[in-house]
Amino acid sequence: MPSDCKRCNFDCIYCECGRNTDELESKKLPSRQKIYTALESKLISLHQNGILPDSITFAGNGEPTIHPAFSGIIEDTVWLRDQYALYSKISVLTNATMLHRNDIVNALKKTDMPILKFDSAIDETIELLNQPAKKVVVSQLIEQIKLLGEKCFVQTMFLQGTYREQTVDNTTPEELDAWEQAILAIRPQQVMIYTIDRNTPVDTLYKISGDKLREISGRIEKHGIATTVSE
Repeated sequence: MPSDCKRCNFDCIYCECGRNTDELESKKLPSRQKIYTALESKLISLHQNGILPDSITFAGNGEPTIHPAFSGIIEDTVWLRDQYALYSKISVLTNATMLHRNDIVNALKKTDMPILKFDSAIDETIELLNQPAKKVVVSQLIEQIKLLGEKCFVQTMFLQGTYREQTVDNTTPEELDAWEQAILAIRPQQVMIYTIDRNTPVDTLYKISGDKLREISGRIEKHGIATTVSE
């Protein structure tokens, strides 16, 4: 992703990077070669200083899998990791919307931690929370996530509030029942449960209590699926 702006096919109302704007969409993505050079230089420097990173993580100003060279970038990263930081993990934070493409699925399978955003199992809530550029059908999204098998990690942001006079709450009984069934269908290696931690571009959103997050976690752990909770 560019270092000076956000490029994403979601426009989440809680995104710490802010909302999308038309002018930022014209910004060029860094080339595969530029990413390779920067990563190699950093890993060599760390290696020379005896530092082993826990993870090489693709995240930040947008959606990594929309980069046209994403598959090649992951291939490069695996090779560089094996040369300079053999025991470091490779992680990708993604909204999972590009999993209809085999090359993206195969690239994510080469990583250690494909972390997939899944904020709701209800289509209308995804539309409200994530503001996708193209309509997301949850039933299709679940089937696409399942292509990664049990290796995948699921990450869900829980929050409440209002947005454009609509109620925002993905912790209602209806929401949690649907979400729990979706998690059981996916059966990820781990579910990461979290809430708002930083300022959001929409100022009428509120974090969920730690007690509620732990209650949600319990719904999943009783099925033998590991969770982490970040309050």
